[in-house]
Amino acid sequence: MERECHIDDKVTIEQRCFINSIKADARLFARAVRHHWGIENQLHWRLDVIFREDDNRIRKGNAAAIMTTIGHICVNLFQQEKSKLSMKKKRLKAAWNDRYRARLLFVQQF
Repeated sequence: MERECHIDDKVTIEQRCFINSIKADARLFARAVRHHWGIENQLHWRLDVIFREDDNRIRKGNAAAIMTTIGHICVNLFQQEKSKLSMKKKRLKAAWNDRYRARLLFVQQF
């Protein structure tokens, strides 16, 4: 796949390779790639904005990977919780409220 990017007066062309099982249909393939990156970018945006993952300075051993996994678990738990609270408010509520946090962790009905 080739991507042409125009920023100010500079034009760059990137080539990327993908392994997939999609039949040779350019529109279908492009839609699948955009969908994948939309989901991926949304997750990373949440981890950075809500959990401030980019500010994290953990560097030893597997600690950074472990913290990233915990962040992914938290995002999934917050998404399952059906209240109208924002993701940030759910995170804060879970930090301050033991009962709410227990309901999140033990997947009790809300």
